[in-house]
Amino acid sequence: MRPHRVLGSALLLLALGVTGTAWAGAREALQAFTAGLKGLDGQFRQQVFDARGRPKESTQGRVALAAPNRLRWEAQAPYAQLVLADGRTVWVYEPDLNQVSKRPQGVEESGSPLALLLEPARLERDYQVRELPSQDGLDWLEIAPLKADAAFKSARLGFAGDQLRQLEYTDALGQRTVIHFSGWRRNPAFAADTFRFTPPKGVDVIGGD
Repeated sequence: MRPHRVLGSALLLLALGVTGTAWAGAREALQAFTAGLKGLDGQFRQQVFDARGRPKESTQGRVALAAPNRLRWEAQAPYAQLVLADGRTVWVYEPDLNQVSKRPQGVEESGSPLALLLEPARLERDYQVRELPSQDGLDWLEIAPLKADAAFKSARLGFAGDQLRQLEYTDALGQRTVIHFSGWRRNPAFAADTFRFTPPKGVDVIGGD
């Protein structure tokens, strides 16, 4: 099976319906954008680098998030792959391999940087948070888990005004993931089947509850 990354690339942005505001920094942008946030839908472009900084894989597609704890991470290029968390089960569907894997949804997803955007109250409680100097036209916020067994070592969120444009995080193995976002819709009316998955007939299903 190909490697896949549920932020954890996956729970988990974002277009705020706010314009004409001067932001004092990344912390204020994050606070504004998480206010009343229940769901997000947009496009992503993801790059993964190994511990030595060498490119490892690149994907692009659509991401959708909804409270509580639901994620749809749909890679469209260079190959199709769907990672779907419905609140109880994580499904990984690879059409060209005619294969689906499943496992219970757990702390890996709830502890991801994307999931925190829908649960901002956990940010100050469970993470060390600090603003970084502006770079590449973005205001940066760095978060580091207080628990040693967290799903990631550190993460950076880059804002352009009130828009989250980039997320970077490093995992326990030193691999770095960089995700660029665009076309965000805030609190959209999701179709009923957005966060549901039924294995197609004839595919191999690996794993269980």
